Amino acid sequence: MLSKTTKAVFQNIKYSKNFNIKHYNNYKKIEVTSPYPNSKDTLKYILIKDGQPIPYHDKNTLIIKIPIKTVVAMSTTNIPALEYLNIEDRLIGFPNTDYISSKKTRQRIDDGKIRDLNNNLEINMELLLDLNPELVIGFSVNGNDKTLNKIKKFGIPVIIDAAWTEQTPLGNAEWIKFIAAFFDKDEEANTLFNKIETNYLEAKALAKKTKSIPTVISGSLFKDVWNIPGGRSFVAKYLEDANTSYLWKTNKSTGSLQLNFENVLDKGQKADLWIGAGSFKNKEEMLAKHKGYGYFNAFKNNKTYTYTNKIGPKGGLLYYELGPLRPDLILKDIIKIAHPELLPNYESFFFKTLE
Repeated sequence: MLSKTTKAVFQNIKYSKNFNIKHYNNYKKIEVTSPYPNSKDTLKYILIKDGQPIPYHDKNTLIIKIPIKTVVAMSTTNIPALEYLNIEDRLIGFPNTDYISSKKTRQRIDDGKIRDLNNNLEINMELLLDLNPELVIGFSVNGNDKTLNKIKKFGIPVIIDAAWTEQTPLGNAEWIKFIAAFFDKDEEANTLFNKIETNYLEAKALAKKTKSIPTVISGSLFKDVWNIPGGRSFVAKYLEDANTSYLWKTNKSTGSLQLNFENVLDKGQKADLWIGAGSFKNKEEMLAKHKGYGYFNAFKNNKTYTYTNKIGPKGGLLYYELGPLRPDLILKDIIKIAHPELLPNYESFFFKTLE
């Protein structure tokens, strides 16, 4: 090991709070400071090109040779990043490919270029070892990751993408810089993110120009529990930036609230809009699940919206796949719903009105 002598230059990370990238003369160092909620661990990766000397590092730092040429991803949210960086051909395996909605990557699946690895909990280890990827991009919910630990034991490098732990839409999207670093696509990622950021901030500024501020509810019932976004969640941030009044905006939760039907009806019956009403296909299907949905003004007035406008050929929702990388599109969709006069020529991308 060489001693630490070179000076680091931090890559510009503007919104993400849970990772950083330091550039040295011959290598990059990445730290994931919150790989899962309430984590006290920091994950460290040194990215180095073939032939370059390995710098000083502690035993908990993972050394990865770049650029990565073959990769297995564990989440559909990684698919758009690979496509936007024009490296989708590096993906060779994925657990349960039916969840993938992207036309481009689905074609590669149909062509046999991406192998189905069963699922995250029961991954086809024999096939994974046969594919022998240079990298596995995983995620962690609580740090107890049996599948990822098993993969590590076979000497395959595993990194943790913790984009979902960020508390702002742009913070989530900025993790494209994390993915890009392993493929030596830093500049491309910076350019892509700058465009997304600009689009988002311009849309946010546009929404502020209206004095109309409609009230909004969100979420739906699951087994008699209404899961509704917390006041500091992603969804709440979108609704704030779209210049709407989310009825649970004063709540301090960054996740979901579990309420009963009566709680939501009492507070939200007269709300102007219902944005993010689950993945129902139409109002009839909603009423079949719970007749109480029909009591809400937003439902009666055809002001109920879902993010099911684009569904993959195997039933996956593009909203869950592409949405984290394109918060600008989500924000514009919500502005189109809340203030249609501001975007007269805009066609909604993820959201649609339930008929």
